[in-house]
This record gives sequence, C-alpha cells and structure tokens, in this order.
Amino acid sequence: MDTDGAGHVARSTIRPHSETLNVTRDGAPMRTFLHTADGVAIDSVYEPGGVVYDSGKVVYERVDEGARNGSGNAISGVSQGLVFVIAHGFTGDADRPHVRRVARVFARYGAVVTFSFRGHGRSGGRSTVGDREVLDLAAAVAWARELGHTRVVTVGFSMGGSVALRHAALDASGVEAVVSVSAPARWFYRGTAPMRRLHWLVTRPSGRLVGRYGLRTRIHHRQWDPVPLSPVEAVPRIAPTPLLVVHGDQDAYFPLDHPRMLADAAGEHGELWVEHGMGHAENAAPEPLLRRIGDWAVARAG
Repeated sequence: MDTDGAGHVARSTIRPHSETLNVTRDGAPMRTFLHTADGVAIDSVYEPGGVVYDSGKVVYERVDEGARNGSGNAISGVSQGLVFVIAHGFTGDADRPHVRRVARVFARYGAVVTFSFRGHGRSGGRSTVGDREVLDLAAAVAWARELGHTRVVTVGFSMGGSVALRHAALDASGVEAVVSVSAPARWFYRGTAPMRRLHWLVTRPSGRLVGRYGLRTRIHHRQWDPVPLSPVEAVPRIAPTPLLVVHGDQDAYFPLDHPRMLADAAGEHGELWVEHGMGHAENAAPEPLLRRIGDWAVARAG
C-alpha cells in the first residue's frame, strides 16, 4: 500500500517480520510487528477462528463436527476463511481488556486480527487521531489476506470506526463488510464535554503530556494537512460493500445525529442499529450486541 498525503490509498505488499512471530503448534495466537506504508511498526495479534483464549486457557474450541466450549457444549457460527480485523478506539490498544473481550466474542465466528494503532500500546509512531491510522488498518487487513483469509470484515470503534469507514472508501475492494461502532460523522465536533476534553488533549502541549503519561497514548503535535476525507463523505464510496452502523443512545461523545448522518449517506447498502442504553465504543458494547454483530458479519460476508 502507498499513500499520497492523507487522502489516497493504494495497494502494496506488507510483510510481517518473521523473527518477531510467536507461533505455537496448537493453534494459539501469534504476534508480530507489521510495517505500514509510511514505515511505522504496528503491534498485531492473530487468533485462529473457533479457538478462544482467556488468561491462557481455551474457552471455546472448534472441532471437526462443529465447535464446543470448555464444558463440551456445542456452539455454532464459526466460518472458515472469515476474519475480523478490529480497530480500537482512541487511547485503546490490542492488550486492553475491552479489546480482548471483543476479540474473544468474534473468535467464535471466525479468525481475529487485533492491533494497536500508531502511538498506542507497543506500536511505534505517534497518533494522528484518525488520519494516517488508515495505513495501520490497511497493514492489518493485508496481513489477514496473506494468512489466507478470503473474507475480511473490519470492525471499528469510535476513532477506529472512522478509520474503518475511510479505509473501505479508499479501497472498497479490500474488505467484504464494514462495521462502524460509535463513530463520528464529521470532524472537529466539540458539542459534548468529552469531545471538548479530547480536543484539549490533542491540541495542547499539556494535554499531549497527559495523553503520553496518563493514557499511554503518544499524540502527534502536527495538525492535519490536508484534512482527511470525513466519515460521512467516505460512506457513499463504500457501496456496494455491506455497512453496519451501530451507536448507543446514551453515547456521551457523539449524539444520534452522527449515526443518522452516516446511515443517510449509506443509503440502501447501509444498516443502522441504535442500541438502547448503550454508551460509547468497545467499553460499552455488551456481549449480546457483539454476538449480533458477529451474526450479521457471517450473514453478509461469511
């Protein structure tokens, strides 16, 4: 993949560094650093579908006749060839408990790739809060393809949701379905107190220090130039790829006009779920909702 500024994406081959792989013979996860088109090292984890780990123990395992949980009870829905690539929200990373919880649920339906955006966790670089992060997601999707998966579903939360929308718009053939959870429709929104605090965090030197040492997130000091394609502008370009927009009616960051704008822009190829009582992003997504998203993904792309 290559990039021309913040708004053009094209394909190229992105290879993991094999010397960093941590692979076991029993189907356990493997971990590596991917390199993006602009040279940033992205900490990434692959988990084979149907084998779900929690604290080092197998919680769910696919067997020849289907899948079973740790008690031997059958489960269903695992799709060979399907992979979920999860894009976390701002200040998250691949090791955060809520990201691991999401991965555990989706691993019941297919393989899962999680990664830490630039400036987050063990990844290199500094966060551009949704701009060049599209290169990080592209590297993860390319890795999933190289691992042999023929059907890719990107699932993004908050900032990750906006990145998933832009990634699909810039390379619509790159994925089979897109899920955006708690994503903004437009940039520079300051209409809620949490978003005003986030703007202080990103734009002020003192805020970036808090981000670095308090939230383990290294934020780039440069402003966007040029301003990337907004999520609502990206959505029409995703068609005919299936799109699911999910948003909680108790989201403290982005009110419901944001998902409604995205759904209106999507037209017939998009679907909107407004979740009663749900707050913001992966922290607030309950397991039944994640299972419904998994069912939707299997039906659309599996």
